[in-house]
Amino acid sequence: MTPPELDLLTIGRISVDLYAEQLHVPLADVRTFRKSVGGTATNVAVATARLGHRAAVFTKVGDDAFGGYIKQALEHTFGVDTRFVGTHPTLRTPLAFAELLDPGDPTIVFYREPAAPDMTIEVDEVDMDVVRSVPILWVPAGTLAFQPSRNTVMAVLRERCRREHTIIDLDWRPALWHGDEVAASAAVAEVLPLATMAIGNREECRIAVGTTDPNEAADRLLGLGLSAAIVKMGGEGVMVATADGVRVQVPPRRVEVVCGLGAGDAFGGAICHGLLSGWSLVRCAEAGNAAGAIVASRLMCADDMPTEADIEGMLSDGVV
Repeated sequence: MTPPELDLLTIGRISVDLYAEQLHVPLADVRTFRKSVGGTATNVAVATARLGHRAAVFTKVGDDAFGGYIKQALEHTFGVDTRFVGTHPTLRTPLAFAELLDPGDPTIVFYREPAAPDMTIEVDEVDMDVVRSVPILWVPAGTLAFQPSRNTVMAVLRERCRREHTIIDLDWRPALWHGDEVAASAAVAEVLPLATMAIGNREECRIAVGTTDPNEAADRLLGLGLSAAIVKMGGEGVMVATADGVRVQVPPRRVEVVCGLGAGDAFGGAICHGLLSGWSLVRCAEAGNAAGAIVASRLMCADDMPTEADIEGMLSDGVV
């Protein structure tokens, strides 16, 4: 049986996420954790699937119990296509511990040594027909932090040939780069001219294009030939800028934060939903702000991604 055509393909990081169930305490004092799947690319796929679309993630897990758990959860709990989730024969499935000492700014402790399976994705494992044809390709910049993943991503983007909705998530995680901002900036600079849209917060824009100023960052991103740039400004909302002259600051949605993790991935899923629905980019960003606020008001990432009804409810009256 031929698998259904996809709406979205993401590439990159995957893990078993373990969330501290005790808030405002250091990791050493946490007594219990809640388990789920995670990783930027994975969460965006989950968020988009929750909104009714056919999403897949191109990644790898280990040949272990956690790898089996991830595949089962993606397919049966979250409705994400797992045909591109490979298995590495020796490396273990990564773990990521979420410390909620400050729930608004959680700390993630990664266990990805000596290497994570998702760092080893190879060009010959890619279905280039899907790369060329899928309506949205979503690539987090963290995939560039290691080889052979970086070369694979470059090959994928070149094959994509800047088709509409080739999106770079600027996704700056210092731990993945061992804090090497120079290497990260150089790698991101190499892929941006192969994309049509970039999305990132102020700090991620600093790494990508050397400025935290939203307007200047948008100008520099558009100057690379992108058709659109979205700069996330935290409590100040989101800057949407397009090559055809749109420049709008979309206001945030206010909620009581339970856990800040996953809000950006929920934003990404809503952006994908809006693009697939033919919305304007400003409307996409409004939905993204609502989706991010909803997830920030909940504990988990993948498990708590919003439905379309959740988003529409917040947009209409601010109530989740």
